[in-house]
Amino acid sequence: MPELPEVETVRRGLLPAMEGAVISDARINRPDLRWPFPDRMAERLTGRRVLALRRRSKYILADLDSGETLLIHLGMSGRMLISGDPLGQFLHNHPAPEKHDHVVLDMENGARITFNDPRRFGAMDLLDTATAETHKLLASIGPEPLGNDFNEPYLVAAFKGRNTPVKSALLDQHIVAGLGNIYVCESLFRAGIHPKRKAGQIAAPRVASLVPVIRQVLTEAIQAGGSSLKDFRQADGELGYFQHTFKVYGQEGKPCATPGCTAQIQRIVQSGRSTFYCPSCQR
Repeated sequence: MPELPEVETVRRGLLPAMEGAVISDARINRPDLRWPFPDRMAERLTGRRVLALRRRSKYILADLDSGETLLIHLGMSGRMLISGDPLGQFLHNHPAPEKHDHVVLDMENGARITFNDPRRFGAMDLLDTATAETHKLLASIGPEPLGNDFNEPYLVAAFKGRNTPVKSALLDQHIVAGLGNIYVCESLFRAGIHPKRKAGQIAAPRVASLVPVIRQVLTEAIQAGGSSLKDFRQADGELGYFQHTFKVYGQEGKPCATPGCTAQIQRIVQSGRSTFYCPSCQR
């Protein structure tokens, strides 16, 4: 499942083709993905200008001049791909339609945005822009980890009294938005915190130290275009490269990357998810 850096990478890739541009034609090629598309979706998108393209957690939000917002979730295999070359920035012309091209947006500037999703775990919906933040998918999401509301005092207070492992706490979207398995594993390694430690039992200074570490890991991942595992591609079709810098994720049995450490990376399962960590560096 794409995490925050992958979704942010796609959003940034879509910006020059979508933000400020008019959708000249919208084609919906099936009635549903994870859930049914909204009524008259193609009609409601066609002719609308994209005023802003933003992200909330793992959702891309396109605010339209109709007062509606197009919500996009990539799911496990969804890809938003750009074709055409209206601004001299994209690498290929419109390809032949593929079987899993479920939504196609032709922009007045000549770009084509194709949502391709073989497994159909992705989703799209149309929300009222004025009340979008109260939508059931967005209302209970915690602060953005790269935003000002995610800070040291906040995280210390959020962890206080929690009896869940710190790994589970950081994956809780009510506490912080958009973090997934990969970047939580990498952040805990850099912070030297064992993933099984109870969140409420970690000293406040160590909890606070997680905030800049999480920000740095996410920033580096976005700069690298995200991590390409299995299906993820950027909006221009290119792979991300952050997976080449993983210190623990997927590194089971390999030597720890910390200079002087002789331990090997171990893997455990927490809540059905693989956790990778160094038993020596993480306490």
